[in-house]
Amino acid sequence: MTTFDELSRRLGRVSDLGAAASLLSWEQETSMPPEAARVRGLQLATLAGLSHELFTAPETGALLDGVQPNGDTQAAVVRVARQDYAKATRLPTAFVEERTRAQNEAHHAWVHAREHSDFASFAPYLERMMDLTRRQADLRGFEDHPYDALIDDYEPGMRAAQVQSVFADLRDRTLPLLEKIRAAGDAADYSVLTRPFPAGAQKEFAWRVAGEAFGLTGEFARQDESAHPFQSNFSRSDIRITTRVEAYWPACLFGTWHETGHAMYERGVHDRWERTPVSAGASLGVHESQSRMFENLLGRSLPFWQRYFPQLQEAAPQVTAGLDAAALYRAVNRVQPSLIRVEADEVTYNFHVMLRFELELALLEGSLSVRDLPEAWNAKMQAYLGLTPPDDASGVLQDIHWSAGLIGYFPTYTLGNLLSVQLLEAARQDAGVAAGIDRAEYGPLRAWLVEQVHQHGRSLTPAELTVQATGRPLSADPYVAYLTRKYGEIYSLS
Repeated sequence: MTTFDELSRRLGRVSDLGAAASLLSWEQETSMPPEAARVRGLQLATLAGLSHELFTAPETGALLDGVQPNGDTQAAVVRVARQDYAKATRLPTAFVEERTRAQNEAHHAWVHAREHSDFASFAPYLERMMDLTRRQADLRGFEDHPYDALIDDYEPGMRAAQVQSVFADLRDRTLPLLEKIRAAGDAADYSVLTRPFPAGAQKEFAWRVAGEAFGLTGEFARQDESAHPFQSNFSRSDIRITTRVEAYWPACLFGTWHETGHAMYERGVHDRWERTPVSAGASLGVHESQSRMFENLLGRSLPFWQRYFPQLQEAAPQVTAGLDAAALYRAVNRVQPSLIRVEADEVTYNFHVMLRFELELALLEGSLSVRDLPEAWNAKMQAYLGLTPPDDASGVLQDIHWSAGLIGYFPTYTLGNLLSVQLLEAARQDAGVAAGIDRAEYGPLRAWLVEQVHQHGRSLTPAELTVQATGRPLSADPYVAYLTRKYGEIYSLS
């Protein structure tokens, strides 16, 4: 057995422990009885500790030091494993177990608090998560800002100062567009978005289109319901997505297609990376580029609804009564400041992300206390979108991320928005791909994405992948031009 074979066996076992923990987490969100929460937290902490101990053991370091990779595939596995090892060994196993238990407790406290719109009951758990997050940043180390050590887990190489620069530029260029749209008035009858649409019919239609349009099928995936939609996978052949059903039926449809984008990314990772650290998306920003592309650039496009409007008529005749594809297209692209991030339109969505990023910085720096978070949230919502949440459930408690300690995650949504347009523009340079997009036949596009993005897993950095796939570094220019063009047409802006 070669040194690389020994390393691969060890990395495979680490991967298997992670998959087992992910499966327990998925089941916790979809079908676990409430009384199981306490013990489930202990089980997850055990698996996290075992995985961390195995990966950070001196034996792993010795294998990484002694291995001589043969070929590009082995070299990529060793390179990524060394990077992960360097970061992981800075965190003691006891800290990893403590953080996992705290995440589980905070999650269940968040579910209860959100249901009862009671931030005060959640605040002690969030304070603990913030303390653990600061400790993690200190253990990892950083040069300029503790946020740098956190965002690097989700967007390798990105720094808080870069995010601030991107957001400032985007804010300056999209606020004038939002003001023009608001002055233009309604572009459609938006009452159609809350017409009666039975829950079962919502899920069935969304799932059917996820398969037909985007390639997600029951052979390797399934869909369930959860409090907050998410995607999880235990291999490229075992992928789970969740959705939620509301009277505002676009939440279910577009939420399903958003998670489908994540799922198809994981499906497209080449099987040569199986059970290695390379077998995942290049970053959360790249991941979000896929989910936001499927949800918005495709799912909210006119060709999409021209193709799938007849199927929606069959699934939900009460929704489509008196409408045609063009009217529905205008309705689902309504621009209106809203309280809920996952229901926000493309123009205002990034302001939701900026708000969360700014609050995270303040919490980390200590200039904002957890107990004052609802007031700060409401003030920023008013400043950015002219809205004040009537309660905590539709305000500071709406997202799952902080209960899981995912500080540094939110900017990846906006980075994904920018990359989604840049990738789609590059894909359309292929005439076959462009023709398929214009007919809402996405097979050629999916093949392009697998070739240019998905198959590489983590073997390329986000910056490397972006340049290789699009020919240039990430830029806000294509995204701003897309918003201006699309919504200028919908709202008849000069």
